[in-house]
Amino acid sequence: MILTALTFFLVLSILVFIHELGHFALAKWIGVAVEEFGFGLPPRIFGKKIGKTIYSLNWLPIGGFVKLSGEDEDPKRLNLAKQGSTLKKFFWFRSKKERAAILIAGVVMNFLLAVGITAYLLTDGVMEPSGRVHVEKVQPGTPAEIAGLVPNDIIKPFHTAKDLIETTKTHAGTPVVLTVLRDGKEMTLSLTPRKDPPPGEGAMGVVVSDLEKKTYSLGEAPFKAVEINLSRASQMLVSLGGTVWRLVTLQPLRADVAGPIGIAQVTGEVVKYGFRAVLELMSILSLNLAVLNILPFPALDGGRLAFVFLEKIFGRRIKPAFERSTHQIGMLILFILILLVSFNDILRLARGG
Repeated sequence: MILTALTFFLVLSILVFIHELGHFALAKWIGVAVEEFGFGLPPRIFGKKIGKTIYSLNWLPIGGFVKLSGEDEDPKRLNLAKQGSTLKKFFWFRSKKERAAILIAGVVMNFLLAVGITAYLLTDGVMEPSGRVHVEKVQPGTPAEIAGLVPNDIIKPFHTAKDLIETTKTHAGTPVVLTVLRDGKEMTLSLTPRKDPPPGEGAMGVVVSDLEKKTYSLGEAPFKAVEINLSRASQMLVSLGGTVWRLVTLQPLRADVAGPIGIAQVTGEVVKYGFRAVLELMSILSLNLAVLNILPFPALDGGRLAFVFLEKIFGRRIKPAFERSTHQIGMLILFILILLVSFNDILRLARGG
């Protein structure tokens, strides 16, 4: 339990830190003053001012924030004549491209983290569909052992383990001839799949798989990692759309929809499988954070980015007071959604799911 909690908060902390670091670093590089770099959401536990920036720890550990100078201020209320050359430190004074870049920087950092972790795992070797079926284990006293099947035999011409399993079920009780590739040589073996095999053994009595370990080179891994994460992001958007539709139409959430409680539970399961599994989870969560934040919803980075686009379309900035109120309402809605999803997590745990 303690290891699960520590792992969960460590993973969450890294993801939040990387995200906010993107905003912070790019703002500093462009020349926008950063008033506060906060981990967690207010109220504040404590803060320390270093230079002109307050670094704070807050009570709600479900996010973080970077407060930029002038981000929520109305330029019309400021005495611009007295600001002089310091105007460039204000977020609102920067060009639309610069503001957009700062807003999207956190999403980019989370995507790059996901890609980086995936690339590392690819260079270390990952299990991938191979397009062929091989024997992993042969149960003693089964038709497979009697016929002479051994581990690492490749059973042709099947491309997936499911194809082989379905075929053997169809031919249960009937002698079949298998074409087997062993050490580069082809041979044929005859066996009769069982109609009523013992539990866990299957009709032939073998454990088969169509997955094989593939290791990518340092040159291949980054490109493959980008491809994998773009595919995952697309799937996340489809899943998110389905979740939003269920919430809007008051339908029950799917069992695989998880909030903070559900993610903590998954972390506990993942920890059992070791460091690689935790890295894989971190990669997926980082990508998920990027996908969620780029959505054009108030309070999210995508919502703030939408106001920059609206400014471009209308040729003038939307009233800061209206934008601020919109983001506050958006934050309230997000909290309600988190509570609903967390309630779904609790119900699933209560049912033993």
